Amino acid sequence: MNNRELAENILELTGGEKNIVELVHCATRLRFTLTDRNRIDVTALRELEGVITTVQSGGQFQVVVGSKVADIYSEIDRALSRRAHQPVTESMPQKGGSVLSRLVDIISSIFTPLLGAMAASGIIKGLLAISFANAWLDKKESSAVILQAASDSLFYFLPVLLAITAARKFRTDVFVAVTLAGALIYPDIIVFFNNHAAVSFFGIPVMMMKYTGTVLPIVLAVYVMSQLECLVKNYIHEAVRNVILPFILLLVMVPLTLLTIGPVGVFVSEAVAALFVKIFSFNPVIASALFAAGWQVFVIFGMHWAFTPVIINEISLLGKSTLKAATVPAVFAQSGAVLAVLLKTRNKKMKTLASGAFVSSVFGITEPAVYGITLKLKKPFICAVLASAVGGGIVGYSGSGAISTGIPSLVTLPIFYGEGFYGLLAGIAVSFVLSALLTYIVGFVDPAEESPELHKTSSQNVIKPVAPVPPQRAMPASSREEIWAPVSGRLIPLSEVNDAVFSSGVVGSGIAIEPLTGRIVSPVNGTVISSFSSGHALHLLSDNGAEVLIHIGLDTIQLDGKFFSMQVKEGMHVSKGELLVECDIPQIRNAGYDTVIPVIVTNPEKYRSVRPRHATQTEAGALLLSLS
Repeated sequence: MNNRELAENILELTGGEKNIVELVHCATRLRFTLTDRNRIDVTALRELEGVITTVQSGGQFQVVVGSKVADIYSEIDRALSRRAHQPVTESMPQKGGSVLSRLVDIISSIFTPLLGAMAASGIIKGLLAISFANAWLDKKESSAVILQAASDSLFYFLPVLLAITAARKFRTDVFVAVTLAGALIYPDIIVFFNNHAAVSFFGIPVMMMKYTGTVLPIVLAVYVMSQLECLVKNYIHEAVRNVILPFILLLVMVPLTLLTIGPVGVFVSEAVAALFVKIFSFNPVIASALFAAGWQVFVIFGMHWAFTPVIINEISLLGKSTLKAATVPAVFAQSGAVLAVLLKTRNKKMKTLASGAFVSSVFGITEPAVYGITLKLKKPFICAVLASAVGGGIVGYSGSGAISTGIPSLVTLPIFYGEGFYGLLAGIAVSFVLSALLTYIVGFVDPAEESPELHKTSSQNVIKPVAPVPPQRAMPASSREEIWAPVSGRLIPLSEVNDAVFSSGVVGSGIAIEPLTGRIVSPVNGTVISSFSSGHALHLLSDNGAEVLIHIGLDTIQLDGKFFSMQVKEGMHVSKGELLVECDIPQIRNAGYDTVIPVIVTNPEKYRSVRPRHATQTEAGALLLSLS
């Protein structure tokens, strides 16, 4: 399948042109903002040749396609007739989700289009730093000045570039937003700041700030401008709206930004930068180790975008980002784990996947490694996280920092040149080697060769049976046990749940149910070993030793108990069919949450196999999982 065919298939399976409100891409993922997520055919998307996996996070539906993402994006962009970056007024994306998820969506939409240019500028900046340090170039030489212009212009004019992406995200006039940004870095405004001049606007004092390279002031200003536009545009006749509306926006927003929004944005930016400086200065080794260990987990859930403006802000205000440097060992630790899998596995398909994932991971593209291999095999991912912490500690001890942004990789190493650079290289080497050794020694469950008859297309509406995975060494089998359905509904393979933690098998083996009712009953005779006051999940230990997790919906912990009523407590003994939780499924859906219920055996290592029932529907109390 060529890129054009793949793009057309992805477009069709995400609901078609009318379902797409916005499309951007990062280094490996197509990031869709959609009108109706129910139009997505997740199963068919994941089975497409060229699609690694899909992720739903931060208010976006993400299709992971690897390093060819830019080409596929271009093909979809052509098919959309240039609508990918334009507001669609007749349809709006689904609402719902937490404040944090919406914030992540905003951040990723605003910063994703700039990452390529930022990485390129950073590499040039790093190479220049190496050249100046070794006296290969003179800073005043014309060639050096031209190259410095190439590396520094993006950060100097960053408010202008952010004005473009923010205006697209907030659905306001791009050119007015750019003009507003231009006012912030207008030469005479910069002169006022440099000369510490007393400035007023019709008698109102103006606190002059330096806005070149800043992030928050222009984003806040464009957001406020979008709200102002919504308030006033309907009061202006459409015959003169194209002139009068921009006039009002500029007349109000430029003074307002310089008087209030800009200074507030700068103060907040400085406070955030100072906070991270204090955290890292208190104990740089521990801080860097913890951040490195958590980085790939943040990436899985799409939460890493929340740190993008913080990193850019650090670089703009402090000249380097210690936070960015701490992410590097996490990337190379995944490379080491994949290399160990490549050397150890006997599965031909896994070996092929690992070889490609290893090459892409050392160049900073870790999604094929994480989603395709380490997270799926569990133990390699854990080994990589532990190795990341060790490498991160070394990086923190060395005081390493990034002078620009970019995906950590062999190519972008120049952006880390400066204080602590050799410590960073040591951290990379340690995390890579340690991750590879741990993975090779600890091992993993090597998947069996797949049988051709297990491959069914989604168009056949057949639940794909989960093939039992033989362990590397013989394990004592527990007695046969059966897990019953806790609720009636449609059966969904765990691999198709829109949450990487569940679908990857990290939590355990099982199946998911799209519920028809809100009565959740016990699937076993056993004891409640943990329950949540929010009512969204509970953990049972059956009398025969199976640990069963029932998770009602995805991200529903954010509802903080709303629409849930827990009927049992920890330590209670329950019988099969006894009521555990009552919840309002329609209200949960209306709040914007996925109501799928994963039913997972969290100690599958006790059994030779965990076999889901081969059916498309189930009734509460019917056989769901067979353990043997």
